[in-house]
Amino acid sequence: MNDPQASTVTRPELLAPAGDWDCARAAIANGADAIYFGLETGFNARARAKNFSLDDLPRLMEMLHWHGVRGYTTVNTLTFSDELATIEPIIRRIAEAGTDAVLVQDLGLVGLIRRTAPELPIHASTQMTLTSAECIAEIEETGIERVVLARELSVNEISKIHDKTTMPLEAFVHGALCVAYSGQCLTSESLGGRSANRGQCAQACRLPYELVCDGADIDLGAQKYLLSPQDLAAFALVPELLAAGVVSFKIEGRLKTPEYVANITRHYRQAIDAALAGKPVTFTPRQVEEMELSFSRGFSPGWLHGCDHKMLVPATSSSKRGVLVAEVVAVDDRRKRVKLELHGRLKAGDGIVFEGDRAAGKEQGGRVFTVSQRGRRVTGEATSGEVEIDFPRGSVDFQYITPGLKVWKSDDPALTRELRKTYSGELHGRDIPLTINATARVGQPLRVFVSSESLGQIELETEAPLEEARKHALSESVLQEQFSRLGGSGYSLESLSAKIAGTPMVPLSVLGKLRKEMITQLDEARQQMARFRRTIQHDLVLSQMQSEVETATTEPGEPKLIVLTRSMHQLEAAISQGVETVYADFQDIRQYKEAVPLAHDAGAKIFLVTPRIQKPGEMGIFKALSKHGADGYVVRNLSGLKYFTELGATCIADFSFNAANELTVDWLRKHGATRVTPSYDLNRDQLLVMAQHCATQHLELVIHQHMPMFHMEHCVFCSVLSPGTNKTNCGRPCDEHDVKLRDRVGAEHPLVADVGCRNTLFNKTPQSGAEIVQPMLELGVRNFRIELLRDDPPGEIARIISLYRDLLRGNIGGEEVWQQLKALNRVGVTRGTLEHDRDPLAII
Repeated sequence: MNDPQASTVTRPELLAPAGDWDCARAAIANGADAIYFGLETGFNARARAKNFSLDDLPRLMEMLHWHGVRGYTTVNTLTFSDELATIEPIIRRIAEAGTDAVLVQDLGLVGLIRRTAPELPIHASTQMTLTSAECIAEIEETGIERVVLARELSVNEISKIHDKTTMPLEAFVHGALCVAYSGQCLTSESLGGRSANRGQCAQACRLPYELVCDGADIDLGAQKYLLSPQDLAAFALVPELLAAGVVSFKIEGRLKTPEYVANITRHYRQAIDAALAGKPVTFTPRQVEEMELSFSRGFSPGWLHGCDHKMLVPATSSSKRGVLVAEVVAVDDRRKRVKLELHGRLKAGDGIVFEGDRAAGKEQGGRVFTVSQRGRRVTGEATSGEVEIDFPRGSVDFQYITPGLKVWKSDDPALTRELRKTYSGELHGRDIPLTINATARVGQPLRVFVSSESLGQIELETEAPLEEARKHALSESVLQEQFSRLGGSGYSLESLSAKIAGTPMVPLSVLGKLRKEMITQLDEARQQMARFRRTIQHDLVLSQMQSEVETATTEPGEPKLIVLTRSMHQLEAAISQGVETVYADFQDIRQYKEAVPLAHDAGAKIFLVTPRIQKPGEMGIFKALSKHGADGYVVRNLSGLKYFTELGATCIADFSFNAANELTVDWLRKHGATRVTPSYDLNRDQLLVMAQHCATQHLELVIHQHMPMFHMEHCVFCSVLSPGTNKTNCGRPCDEHDVKLRDRVGAEHPLVADVGCRNTLFNKTPQSGAEIVQPMLELGVRNFRIELLRDDPPGEIARIISLYRDLLRGNIGGEEVWQQLKALNRVGVTRGTLEHDRDPLAII
């Protein structure tokens, strides 16, 4: 039997989430080809899931492999410098347990894994924000074997990526959608001190926001959830995704129930199998309803059919609602009964939710106690007409239920029981499909070659040579019939072909014996797969890699203050203050034609800033930036880094690369970055530790900014301020209006669009890392940046610049700076041990 771990995925893979053992069993029982899961040790993007222990891992992989299912461990969060020594032995344990791959976000960690466990496959997590073939090309040399694409890509864009890369592509097809690009959301950190890049997302996108346009409140009626997308449901698009080159179909949901995993997995198993058989992928209304009942905020194709901002974010709800089943006709407050006009099925025991303002506590719901129709209690399902329902005493506040409200069925206990049966008790997974090729010739043994994607290939042959047939010669149909008799074995015959020379004869008893031997050998292969062990490097790899990281070799000069500007007004103000290096991050890149000579005429160097995202067809933006004669570029994605490095330009790798340890900084430096801006996920203490391990002359620290919270493909301007649906027909209200989103505590956060029409929501309050400047200077850091956001009067911009200049010169203390600017005393996410306690759920 061949090495099972060396086999490649040739059939499209159905990849299911598993937050615990029951979820793993549910995935196996309902047809998953693979599962992905996290560990209790951390370093996975779903810290709130139950997850698995390291001690569980060998047993989990044994169970998966016995059923022909692959297991992928998520190590898809950033790793801080002081955690590298912790994660190194964890990687060894993961590899030793026979895990089929690890999902990784951190570029530095990729190198550590590759050298610690060279045979352990690595998949690039969607947290790595890979959105184009050009981005993917930059990470191919790392040995990454698969890329999980950003959810914001359309089928057409996926197809274009597939045409330009040989990298296997994985795409999400079902589940919750993050409104922000994965790996680029800093909202939970900024508002609540919980890092999404560390698996602690607080789901601030699901909260209500109010729109403030040009200083005035805009009444949007019921549209309060301006950043809460509907859920992705791409079952109908499976054939298109197959044609686009997707090899793995991923279901979101490591925080969901086992019943959800069972439900969604079995439906996508049907969809993929139908598409592979050339049949249409169509689900009945009942099947769609079943999926909606497990979890749904409303189903949509997400971005897979391109941007339709109004469809993606209707903004009227953010919570699970299920299936629309009725409308309220009347309320009998005395009898505590509600009369409904049914649009769907309803029965006693079902959970329902009445339309209402959830944020204000007015959304009501409960479990139906009885259903009556025409004065008689309904014992089964009511399917149409008017019905009366009541609830257990005290479960519903009837004052908030009024005629006209929509009613949603959110839970069906009968469906839940049915789904639970699939993974309870003895586990029966999907039969492993076999491909058989046979050769038969008189005078030679019958040879049978059996192959399986998960188990490799075995060879069988008869003990004696075949004789000439007197009556019934061997045929392919006979072989097909005999080797199809696999019921209950855990295997199924997918295809059989035979090359038969002459008219050989094989007794049926011999074929039966051969079939039994095949099953025995396949079972042995399963056991071998469960015991599979890889080559592991047990010497301390990390210390060797750290010794190879470049460290400071020259005495740094005077500290330099760099100012990032977002408008010509800010640029002029910064230049007027004698700032020697300015960055320009303009929404309208046509203004760079004027901005570059303006800076040069004043004797200042100017760097142009790239967008954070580059998708297929957008390389022209880099070309446009390169025409203006700038002194360098602040790059925010891998394709930009490669493009400008190949031009020989000076490149600053910005915060969006999420450099959280010295290994990642070193990787970016070796790929062309002159300086690296550390990740905003680092707090004060973690930043100091990283700086101690880096060549500090290559670090550039942001010490004043408005934190960029959400960075989104979704455009709020188009969604609510335009009759259009996307950038082709929106009329660009972003060019005309100043927009802010007001959160639940009254803070008004500025919303800005970039050249690609992607939106960024910035924190209203600036934050200052002034108190970390002195220790950073002592470590050798000499490049410090302040970022402007608002078009403040020139005098206010001058005051900000002057305060930070005095700080760098030692004329003023850090505390005085942030107090005068009324800024949050924070660098990155938090100040670490020096920051006062905060309630991370304050915004919720």
